[in-house]
Amino acid sequence: MTQRDPLKQPHWRRSSYSGGGGDTGGDCVETALLPDGRFAFRDSKRPDAAVLAFGRAEAASWLRYVKAAEPRGLAE
Repeated sequence: MTQRDPLKQPHWRRSSYSGGGGDTGGDCVETALLPDGRFAFRDSKRPDAAVLAFGRAEAASWLRYVKAAEPRGLAE
């Protein structure tokens, strides 16, 4: 029996606030709940690139950081 790769097969969700929205565009991060209970995050424009996976506490901390950095941008 072949085990499914949980990072390739989860149900990815995108925020309705994403610029462009829908399946074809927008600058956003997609998230998915993995079978082991971790949360995965990826760039919607590069779904085959790196994926970040965090436990519940780490995901909450990372999201707080991203939300706090949003007004000035993460690139600064």
